[in-house]
Amino acid sequence: MSVYIIAEAGVNHNGKLELALELCDAAKDAGADAIKFQTWKTGKIVTQSAELATYQENNISDKSKSQFQMLKELELSYENFSVIKEHCCKIGIQFLSTPDESDSLEFLCNLGLPLIKLGSGDVTNIPFLRIVGSKRKNVILSTGMSYLSDVDIAYRTLLNSGSKSVSLLHCTTNYPCPKDEVNLRAMQTIKKAFHCKVGYSDHTLGVEVPIAAVAMGAEIIEKHFTLDKTMDGPDHKASLDQLELKSMISSIRNIEIALGDGIKRPNKSEIEISSVVLKRIVAGKHITKGSIFSADNLTVKRSSQGLNAQLWDLVIGKDATKDYNIDEPINL
Repeated sequence: MSVYIIAEAGVNHNGKLELALELCDAAKDAGADAIKFQTWKTGKIVTQSAELATYQENNISDKSKSQFQMLKELELSYENFSVIKEHCCKIGIQFLSTPDESDSLEFLCNLGLPLIKLGSGDVTNIPFLRIVGSKRKNVILSTGMSYLSDVDIAYRTLLNSGSKSVSLLHCTTNYPCPKDEVNLRAMQTIKKAFHCKVGYSDHTLGVEVPIAAVAMGAEIIEKHFTLDKTMDGPDHKASLDQLELKSMISSIRNIEIALGDGIKRPNKSEIEISSVVLKRIVAGKHITKGSIFSADNLTVKRSSQGLNAQLWDLVIGKDATKDYNIDEPINL
């Protein structure tokens, strides 16, 4: 099955519908399977006095803003999301959006969301996870800021509440995430612990880490992207631009092809090449009929004829049934 690639628009529309629609077009052009936004009502997810996260403060120009003010400016209306969903259907890319509270969850489900993608901020939000589970949809859950025990509780809560399936994304909640905080092997730990579909939500700079994640078994990749990294906003600097997104997706598709089916066998091209490359048993010197084959009179060389060198031990000690010239292939 092909890796499911989510182009994470997030809040990189800067609260503008026109930018959101452009992001949809860019994600489609880059070859993503889905584009994902975030849907919320600011007053329902953050207090008026909540401070900015460190990465948010580092990435926006007005450091005096509260988190409430910043999120309010980035908030899109439900009407906006209806337009975005319709545009995604028109251009042929799957629309996703992370609901950050129950009213937005209800809206998105009524909008026909094919699955529910939850952010790391709700890993420990048991009441909300139960509501999500009650929608009886497939769920993808990012697992940043959590211990394996937290993931276990969230996973079981969703399934016990009715979710059809739960896929888990390893994630480090830092924008941008330094390479020494990625801990990509944790994705494999999650796979071993829960035997579910796993993937990786990436916040590093560049494309190497998500490509490596695919080589390590990721079945879902989520990656932030933007139309312009220089725009003001919390996530632009840690995002790919459109060309980088396209490059990442192309590389992932190439890795998928290269991974193959896991069966160790020669490919068709190798079978043809092997006929002149694999070593065969030939006469190392002139051998007269009746002589005994030995390491003194036999050798192995590339040859298009003769017994495979793998049969060496079967040939040693046998009688020569004819005369052999040097380099003549040996056949019993």
